[in-house]
Amino acid sequence: MFQKFQKHINQKLPFLQESKLLITISGGLDSVVLTHVCHQLNLNFSLAHCNFHLRGIESDGDQDFVEQLAADLQVEVFIQHFDTNTFAETHKVSTQMAARELRYNWFQELSEQLQFDYILTAHHADDNLETFLINLTRGTGLDGLTGIPEVNENVVRPLLKFTREQIESFAKSNNLKWREDSSNASTKYLRNKLRHDVIPVLKEMNAELLQNFETTQNNLQDAKSIIEDAITSVQKKVVSVEGEIIKFNIKKLQKLSNTKAYLFELLKEFNFTAWNDVYNLLEAQSGKQVFSSTHRLLKDREYLLLTEVDSNVSSSAVETLFIEENTKKLKTDLGVLFFEEADAVFGKHTNVSFVDKDLLKFPLTVRKWEKGDYFYPLGMQGKKKLSKFFKDEKYSLIEKEKTFVLCSGEDVVWVINKRGDNRYKVTEKTKNILKITLQ
Repeated sequence: MFQKFQKHINQKLPFLQESKLLITISGGLDSVVLTHVCHQLNLNFSLAHCNFHLRGIESDGDQDFVEQLAADLQVEVFIQHFDTNTFAETHKVSTQMAARELRYNWFQELSEQLQFDYILTAHHADDNLETFLINLTRGTGLDGLTGIPEVNENVVRPLLKFTREQIESFAKSNNLKWREDSSNASTKYLRNKLRHDVIPVLKEMNAELLQNFETTQNNLQDAKSIIEDAITSVQKKVVSVEGEIIKFNIKKLQKLSNTKAYLFELLKEFNFTAWNDVYNLLEAQSGKQVFSSTHRLLKDREYLLLTEVDSNVSSSAVETLFIEENTKKLKTDLGVLFFEEADAVFGKHTNVSFVDKDLLKFPLTVRKWEKGDYFYPLGMQGKKKLSKFFKDEKYSLIEKEKTFVLCSGEDVVWVINKRGDNRYKVTEKTKNILKITLQ
């Protein structure tokens, strides 16, 4: 196996030879073998071990084993302790999911802090088959059937092409010692049930199961590449970006051969789960929306608008801000407002407003626009409700949500970053000009 591993590194993963590596090690067979073969290749690596404190003295024994292995090989080792059960309860996830999130977050933190180029895990061919079957039984798309990637950003799985049988044979022929995790024998977990009860039967039926599975995965990867090319082509036609808003043209989406499938591919990276609701937005009234944990998809006339959900929106989004006469600047959700005296009106920019200061009643206020608000649009005759102004200007629902107004008493002096008010415009009679700039 060592010669095959060395050849695989040289041909497929040569970048590992000149990199600083962090090997994640449990003390089990797979991670011990990965550590030893990397050591035999003289790769530059350190070890990282998580003690999840889920198996009492057995967990502590794993830690002792890893520390001794690091000492024997004269490599650096990092140990992290986790209260896994408390984390699982707090975040309402399974113990397995909690352990996975905790360890990968820590591995990434170590990688960033100590400048490791890559994180190495010991996943192998049997793990890949198990993951495929788990996804298959739960229902999945093409991504779930293409299995575990050998390289995923800075995470590399050098053993992915090798079987558990090959790994164990290498360990025994080299008299390696490892730790057995007693929980791996329990079939209460789906992965273990597949490992112990299902896959052995499949291997009895076909001795070349893993080799054929690798061929299937390669075919699926090829199909995925073709689909990605098609999605890229469609994306250019139906998707546009305006600032922080991603817009999907509904009419163009509906002309596609399989709108639902394309919509899934275009939106799958944004963590949506209610796919029927997403699809139904195409025929919904404007204003209907669907949320994921990170994003919002909003129907607005001829478009679906995708925006990121801001979990840290400041309280100023709903509060009224006050501006005294001597105020020089004010921070708002739109940006910073600067107030200064000017000698004349110059330039035309939506982010700048010139007003007759003597007409203002201090303190001025900044707030979100409200239903019923009206103003006298600069350059137009008469007054207009803001709602009608937005409609005439074809502002999206998201643009409306982000609209603030600067007020003097009850009067709207400036629809910030959009239009000023005729009543407060600078004329020949104006003696004091106030320049207000949004940056």
